[in-house]
Amino acid sequence: MARDTIVDEVRRVRKKYAARFGFDLDAIYRDLKERERRGEFTAVYRRPRRPRTGTRVRAEGGKAASS
Repeated sequence: MARDTIVDEVRRVRKKYAARFGFDLDAIYRDLKERERRGEFTAVYRRPRRPRTGTRVRAEGGKAASS
């Protein structure tokens, strides 16, 4: 399987960010909440949607097929 350069980059940045906090999840959480409070980004919270009735997901491909 070919390497995905975008996935590699995301993982590298994530590891570098986590290392700044000694991989301490509580410290990472506090940093993200503080950055959100300062307005660096906005977290979006949405209500879960109810699943559609009359559809099923195929094992291959993952596309919905009507019943």
